[in-house]
Amino acid sequence: MGTDATNHQRQIDVARAIGGWRSEPSGKSPGRDAAAAVAVRCSHCASPVPASLVEADQPEQFCCHGCRAAYAVIHSCGLERYYRLRDRAVDGAAAGAPVRSTGRRYSEFDDDVFARLYCRDGAAGAKCVELVLEGVHCSACVWLLEKLPSLMPGVVEARLDLRRATLGVTWMPGAVKLSSIAALLDSLGYRPHPARDMNARRLREAEDRRYLVRMAVAGACAGNAMLMALALYAGLFDWMESSHVQLMRWASMVVTVVSLMWPGRVFFTSAWAALRTRTAHLDVPIALALAGGGVWSVVSTIRGTGEIYFDTLSVLVFLLLVGRFIQHRQQRWASDAVELLFSLTPTCARRVAAGPSGAEVIEDVPVESLAVGDIVEVRAGDSFPADGEVVRGDSLVDQSLLTGESRPVPLSSGAPAVAGAVNVTSTLRVRVSATGEHTRAGRLMRMVEECSQRRAPIVRLADRISSYFTVGMIGAAAVTLVAWLFIEPGRALENAVALLVVTCPCALGLATPLVLTVALGRAARAGMLIKGGDVIQRLSTPGRIFLDKTGTLTFGRLTLARWEGDESVKPLVAAIEAGSNHPVAVALARDLGGSDVEPSRSVQTIGSGVQGEVDGRQIAVGSPAFVRSRGAADPPGLWPSVDLMIREGLTPVVVEADGEIAAVAGLGDQVRPDSLAAVRSLSELGWDVEVLSGDHPSVAASIGRSVGVAEGKIRGGVSPEQKLSVVRESSEELPTVMVGDGVNDAASLAAAGVGIAVHGGAEASLAAADVYLNEPGLRGVADLIEGSRRTMRVIWRNLGVSVVYNLTAGALAVTGMMNPLIAAIVMPVSSLTVLVLAFRSRSFGGSS
Repeated sequence: MGTDATNHQRQIDVARAIGGWRSEPSGKSPGRDAAAAVAVRCSHCASPVPASLVEADQPEQFCCHGCRAAYAVIHSCGLERYYRLRDRAVDGAAAGAPVRSTGRRYSEFDDDVFARLYCRDGAAGAKCVELVLEGVHCSACVWLLEKLPSLMPGVVEARLDLRRATLGVTWMPGAVKLSSIAALLDSLGYRPHPARDMNARRLREAEDRRYLVRMAVAGACAGNAMLMALALYAGLFDWMESSHVQLMRWASMVVTVVSLMWPGRVFFTSAWAALRTRTAHLDVPIALALAGGGVWSVVSTIRGTGEIYFDTLSVLVFLLLVGRFIQHRQQRWASDAVELLFSLTPTCARRVAAGPSGAEVIEDVPVESLAVGDIVEVRAGDSFPADGEVVRGDSLVDQSLLTGESRPVPLSSGAPAVAGAVNVTSTLRVRVSATGEHTRAGRLMRMVEECSQRRAPIVRLADRISSYFTVGMIGAAAVTLVAWLFIEPGRALENAVALLVVTCPCALGLATPLVLTVALGRAARAGMLIKGGDVIQRLSTPGRIFLDKTGTLTFGRLTLARWEGDESVKPLVAAIEAGSNHPVAVALARDLGGSDVEPSRSVQTIGSGVQGEVDGRQIAVGSPAFVRSRGAADPPGLWPSVDLMIREGLTPVVVEADGEIAAVAGLGDQVRPDSLAAVRSLSELGWDVEVLSGDHPSVAASIGRSVGVAEGKIRGGVSPEQKLSVVRESSEELPTVMVGDGVNDAASLAAAGVGIAVHGGAEASLAAADVYLNEPGLRGVADLIEGSRRTMRVIWRNLGVSVVYNLTAGALAVTGMMNPLIAAIVMPVSSLTVLVLAFRSRSFGGSS
């Protein structure tokens, strides 16, 4: 215990001594401070320093106390090189954001439940854990974080995965606590979270390694076989020693047999399984061609005469494995749905317990240790860690992530609370009634998983064609063998093998996945992350498309849409609302342009409004009922504006100044400027557009009409479960697409034929969706559908080329006009043709 305290004091208390445990100064307007200190940059993060924090005659300046603390820790350990590496990584530009140190102790990291869930044993009594860090952005962060053993004695090793922002830490539990390590990371601006899905990720990484090893072996074999084949081909045009020819043939055989028996074994295993279940698919003719060409080449090598195809076979194995690995990585995204619950709820909770003396003690614990009946404290800005019932306090709660309702709802004692919702205004005490997968969020995620598993995988076009092609090719080879036994027995086996080789369905196998792979890459460059090629096929056929409202058609946050009345009170309203974190207050303070004055007095009434004195005037801002209860006069006659705004789907906020109604502000979730054009484009592409929203029906109807959706195709007040039911029913009738961004959309995104998540959405919706658009709104949906149509046209064209090639080449082989050598040379031509056509196509970002 003493050793741990010493380690903690060595680094963290340096920050305490200079006030480094507060993330931001209070009481000043960030906008005014930044404008006053443009020329002064923070010594740690290079952000502008507010004028109130500029210290004259000091060489180092800091934009917040968090940056001051991080700077002190880094310099006290002699790690100043971090700043040189950081500046080099970003070319000297502003390097990052201010440090957001929370000051938490992370005591839940020392809990036995946490250790059982997230930690594993290392060598010599050490423990290992993987932490996901916020604030990691460049190679300098890698250098600093991997110096963690220098910062904290007792840490054995630290390794950072920059791409996933995951830090693997090995430490000695007897020398330092994990909570001390977490607190140090927090003080440096890297807020840690446990990596909850690491066991599943390790299994996936092991599977990926097996794929990569097979590809590496196949690539090495293909390269060596091609080099030896080049020597043999060159010998055809000039004389070569017979012993050298035999050496090259035998060496090629050894290399190719290794390729066929090790990495190429997956095709034979798959073909055997298909034959046992009597289902012909593409691996059957591929395995047959590999086996036929391999056996013929081995026999020819042993006999010392006849053609060999070792180079063709080894290259074919390598290319097919590369295509299979790409498809494997795309299909991997579908398994993310089972981990969605982790993105909805916090990793820790504040549990209220009785201390030794009977007094209440608030302890930080992992959410997994919560039990039904526990009392938890949820402060303003925190997410609810479990479902429960409010037992103390009154507050506004943002449930938009789960319900789609854009306006916060009031909760008081006795009201139900759901995991994943965000407490907005005041501290609440909640009695836990359900945890983990038993919460409403957990049940919703289970629906997502079930929908993902029930969704029938689409059958590839190439697989459907290959089921006929397989039977036809085998039959043709048998007929060729028998026919030539009667015509010229010495050429019977040679012509049959030539047929098997030249009609090897590599072009047919590459035609669909190659075009899809190219299209997926081009879509990604255009800001569309498509999780599988089958999605493109579904989007190419028009059907019904459901649009969520909040965050999709609209911006997803309250904004000032209308202002009726006295313009001069705007700065006063902005000033009195600046001290509140209520969504209405935040919107007014932001959209009214700020204020240079500060209220001398203000009193907030939760759920109603705020009143106080600003610049010598008595100001009250709140709901119509709140202002009406104060008996304010209405000389300008502004009350009719309140009713008009309600009919338009806006939230009216009344402003009273010195006992009279001065203005009425209409707040709403504003429609995105591109929504109308996007809906029109989708209709022109043949899609039936409908709105499916969890928001109030009147609000949903107003927004839907404004973007051109027909009155009868707008549904509001729909719960996540009802959305799921509607989407399921529609999917049984015709192709269905769901576009959304919230957790309340996750189940319906998974149930739809194609789920599309837009930028800025909840992690759960992004993981459940088939497509992620890297921009907010609907601008990219029409481009996505049009690109999918172009891609399918390219696929049909490539399949046509492949079929024509196989029929033509097969006919030549059957008639004896193509011997095995020519077949080996011609066979790759079909693959190259498909390759060129695929890369010359313009599926996304152009026309094909």
